[in-house]
Amino acid sequence: MPIPDYLAAAGSAPLPRLPDAARVRRIADDAQALAAARTLADTVARGASQRDRERALPWDELDLWSESGLGAITVPREYGGADVSYATLAEVFAILCAADPAFGQIPQNHFGLLGILRETGSARQKARFYGEVLAGHRLGNAGPERRSAASSTILQGTTRLASTPDGLRLSGQRFYSTGALFAHRVPARAIDDAGRPVQVWSPRDAPGLTVIDNWSSFGQRTTASGTVIFDNVPVEPEDVLPIWQLADRPGITGPTSQLIQAAIDLGIGEAAVAEAIAFVRAHARPWLDSGVARAADDPYIIADVGRLQIDLHAAQEVLREAGHALDAIAARTVDAEASARASVAVANAKVLTTRLALEASEKLFELAGSASTRAAHNLDRHWRNARTHTLHDPLRWKLHLLGNYHLNHVLPARHAWN
Repeated sequence: MPIPDYLAAAGSAPLPRLPDAARVRRIADDAQALAAARTLADTVARGASQRDRERALPWDELDLWSESGLGAITVPREYGGADVSYATLAEVFAILCAADPAFGQIPQNHFGLLGILRETGSARQKARFYGEVLAGHRLGNAGPERRSAASSTILQGTTRLASTPDGLRLSGQRFYSTGALFAHRVPARAIDDAGRPVQVWSPRDAPGLTVIDNWSSFGQRTTASGTVIFDNVPVEPEDVLPIWQLADRPGITGPTSQLIQAAIDLGIGEAAVAEAIAFVRAHARPWLDSGVARAADDPYIIADVGRLQIDLHAAQEVLREAGHALDAIAARTVDAEASARASVAVANAKVLTTRLALEASEKLFELAGSASTRAAHNLDRHWRNARTHTLHDPLRWKLHLLGNYHLNHVLPARHAWN
């Protein structure tokens, strides 16, 4: 599969550095995970605006992420991980994304992939892959495919894992591959010779695997969610997970993915609210008819900040509630009803965090005034990030999911977007 000219012009990305295992921290519990996230967020926040402005990719910051040990917080305890709660996982993402949502989004697929490994991996695969993650290695999946002319829907993929006289070979092209550019392994969904979906965990340096940095969105600019091409990539049988086994098995891999997406939006909203308050206090001018000397004493601004705080608190609490719901569901056998309840819980959170991120990043300018639009402040990054990330999965379908469940008790479809 030769690389098209328009992609080749973008250039293949460099390989990530391997972490020094001696510098990678081993996180033991939820409290340590939250503390590590706050420490890393303090460092990451300092350069967030400049990285967005210059589209400077966060290579050094991701090395710090590897060394922090956060990549292994969902690894089961029997394999050496902290196995933190879903509520903690969501809070970790909200903390990081309030500091820099592009940086915080990069490991989203890392944790989704670890969830699939937990459900479908053999004991030998778990020991090997979990061991790599505990040593600071990063996972970044090759994203979806564009619908081909021969496919009736986007779910009918053309990426193939084929048996050849020279062994297994993987071929296909993917896009929206968040995390792949920075990853040490690039898992991808493919169809095997039996027509079954599998997931292939290719090493980033595998021959024929090319990651192209052609992400050009106006928001989440440094996620580098570009293109991955597999051109007859050699595959070891032990690097293949049989995800076809999940087709009829209720689970919470989809709700887990959505919980993380909601947490990313919450972080964007938290940052926008904080920026609005800080700018009003330090720079905004009161309206001439207000009769006050400070914008912070304008009664309409005060009321709007009060409403933002209510919306922020509601989003925080419903996301926390969704995390606790997943914890309770995961503690028992997950049947179809339980899987549906997990999807409903995270859909509730996703509706509120989406609305908060968009409302807060828009309201920021109304409260802060025209001075806040100056390029030097780069405050538009909050809206650009919110608008870009909230398009990940449409809010209208979350509302449909909730209405159909409560009105008709129709269980949500099980996939990564529910």
